Amino acid sequence: MDENLAGKVVIVTGGVRRVGAAIARRLHAAGASLTLHYKNAEPDGLALQAELNATREGSVALLQADLLDTEGLTEIVRNSVSRFGRLDALVNNASSFFPTPVGDIGQPDWDDLIGTNLKAPLFLSQAAAPHLRKTGGCIVNITDIHADRPLKNFLVYSIAKAGLAGLTRSLARELGPDIRVNGVAPGPILWPEDDSFDEVSRQRIISHTLLKRAGEPDDLARAVYFLIAEAPYVTGQIIAVDGGRSVNI
Repeated sequence: MDENLAGKVVIVTGGVRRVGAAIARRLHAAGASLTLHYKNAEPDGLALQAELNATREGSVALLQADLLDTEGLTEIVRNSVSRFGRLDALVNNASSFFPTPVGDIGQPDWDDLIGTNLKAPLFLSQAAAPHLRKTGGCIVNITDIHADRPLKNFLVYSIAKAGLAGLTRSLARELGPDIRVNGVAPGPILWPEDDSFDEVSRQRIISHTLLKRAGEPDDLARAVYFLIAEAPYVTGQIIAVDGGRSVNI
């Protein structure tokens, strides 16, 4: 890959596992230096940091934080800028995902799902904006196709992602023309690790894609890379990376 992001600095929340790690690897391969946030996955973070720093020494920093701690969100940005001296992109990838059927929704469920999927991206974006304005940078939010088509039994998650989609468009208006803000809405890319979707459910979901297959984490990472590195005239948009499922549900 051409190093189109050489000299650029990107923060990726939830950036050490699964889709976040795929985003980190693709952006790093394009030359970016990274601050990778994690909450509990320190072993994964250390392993990924070692892997990427072996390619380009000192190019990846790790930062542990609980995104539900609003006051700590500004520290993520401050620490990254202190380490690398600039900020060119923020990828709001971290997300909680679990069912909340009506009748069983509690305040902790609301706080967790809204906090990670909507509140944290807002306050991180607000903290990042002064630095992104200096570099003509951008924000990429990882939304979900279920922002527009709610997922049954995942009421609060669907609300939170709908809010994040609205935040993406609103921030594009608020922060333009200096900062671009876009989103990527994944479909079936990786299944939850708690086996909440059995094989029958998985095959039913895949059957609703037009491509009749699940995607790969790098499919999402490629879209993030495009929005950061190759889309200078794109803002306020959300790209569905879902094999066509969103038009066939």
